[in-house]
Amino acid sequence: MSLTFHFHPLASFCWKPLIAFYENDTPFNPVIVDLGDQASRAAFLKVSPTGKMPALRDDARERTLLESTIIIEYLAAHYPGPVTLVPTDIDLALQVRQADRFYDFYVQHPMQKIVGDRLRPKDQTDPFGVEEARVQLRNSYAIVEEEMAERTWAVGESFTMADCAASPALFYANKVEPFGEKFPAVKRYHDRLLARPSFARVVEEAEPYFKFFPYNNG
Repeated sequence: MSLTFHFHPLASFCWKPLIAFYENDTPFNPVIVDLGDQASRAAFLKVSPTGKMPALRDDARERTLLESTIIIEYLAAHYPGPVTLVPTDIDLALQVRQADRFYDFYVQHPMQKIVGDRLRPKDQTDPFGVEEARVQLRNSYAIVEEEMAERTWAVGESFTMADCAASPALFYANKVEPFGEKFPAVKRYHDRLLARPSFARVVEEAEPYFKFFPYNNG
């Protein structure tokens, strides 16, 4: 098997490429990384010197790809399947990439700020930074609410890389800053994502690890 995917089942940015793999039934060898284990960490650092997940190794093409978006782009280019995650039309592709960046920068990142603060020692927390992150999430929800009022997926009626990004972003964001009743279109979109077989599989595979998520509330 040519493709080896290094990841952790709980890591939100690892979910993005997993969804892409499952959308197109792309065969790969999964390697779960445990950075707390010396041997696992050492082996992973040989693949990804920064220690950041995920990482994809393609032995057939002698390439190593880092960063979730780049991995999906690579799969779309070299291992395409029936689901076109990155459109061939340049203008539509730019919309998909822009939405992908939106969910990474303005949903995933503030969510991770809140989660990371919960993991800090009590005397080193950052309440101001956490509140800034919550404000950012609420602002992002408002943007998504308007965009998704009449859409099925992030960019029109086709499931794309943008939805791969939105899935983990909204899933975990809802844990730390719930949508509530103010953002019904966001919730409907989130529910559609959860019903997507590829994402449902990712969530199911992560369930044994949810006990380690500091905002675990079911």
